[in-house]
Amino acid sequence: MLISQYQATLAMLEAAIRRCPADLWIDPQAKDQFWQIAYHALFFTHLYLQESEAAFQPWPKHRPDYEQLGPIRWDNNRLPVIGAPYTQADVLEYLAFCRSEVEANLRHTDFAAPSGFAWLPFTKLELQVYVIRHVQQHIGELAARLSGRSIEIRWIEQGDG
Repeated sequence: MLISQYQATLAMLEAAIRRCPADLWIDPQAKDQFWQIAYHALFFTHLYLQESEAAFQPWPKHRPDYEQLGPIRWDNNRLPVIGAPYTQADVLEYLAFCRSEVEANLRHTDFAAPSGFAWLPFTKLELQVYVIRHVQQHIGELAARLSGRSIEIRWIEQGDG
């Protein structure tokens, strides 16, 4: 059930990424760029699919700070340093990587165990619901931007799980 809902959520994020026009992918008037929001959602999906923070290995193309939206609270509210944006192809590659992480990691997860992340004081099961809600929040944000251009993202009930 969780794998199916993760995959449906990632399919909706993929649709938003694929349907995003170039001028919206990088919009000088936007506080957070379309690509940044998509990357942020994927980064935290990837992180929280791991056993713990210590077990986390960043995606090979990860760039420090790129997962952050706004000031970094645990680093004196330092602003993230963001350089060249990720391309749609890069973000879609990371999405495919996260899909494989869902398949590989959730099948062996002890859902009654603690989250593995000190700042999230709940079980692995609640962590999965938390992550899906997080990604859906950002899909809603991206879908609203696309809707302003008359581009719709359809709801996906269930993924290939």
